[in-house]
Amino acid sequence: MKRFRFRLQVVLDMREQELEQRQMEMAKIVAVLNQQEAKLKEIYDIQDRNSKELEDLYNSDNLDLVQIEGHKAFGIRLTVDIKNQQRIIDNTRAILKRKQEEVLEAHKKVETLKKLKEKQEKEFYKEFYLAEIKEVDDITSARFNVG
Repeated sequence: MKRFRFRLQVVLDMREQELEQRQMEMAKIVAVLNQQEAKLKEIYDIQDRNSKELEDLYNSDNLDLVQIEGHKAFGIRLTVDIKNQQRIIDNTRAILKRKQEEVLEAHKKVETLKKLKEKQEKEFYKEFYLAEIKEVDDITSARFNVG
């Protein structure tokens, strides 16, 4: 029996490799996004500690204006850092969204070729089955006509 051979198998393999590559790229972007979100959380934690220290300075008996001004300036810098980090995260999310669209498109291409392969394979085996039935019928007819 002759085996089914999909003529576009090379293209399917290339598309599958492309899909895998895009998925790996997307995974790297997700990892970067997670790091950036962790950094933002860290900045928020530092800001919380700074605010508590500033509050403690206000509640203490000795008001040290130099320390208070230092904490205020540090708080302002942290606010700027938070805004910058949030912009970075927003940009990374936009990149991730584009990459997800690329992965989806690559996945569609692979699925289309897989469906075509499946359809052609079914047709191949259907034709093979019909040819086999015809051959058996021919053999049976020849035996019947001879006898």
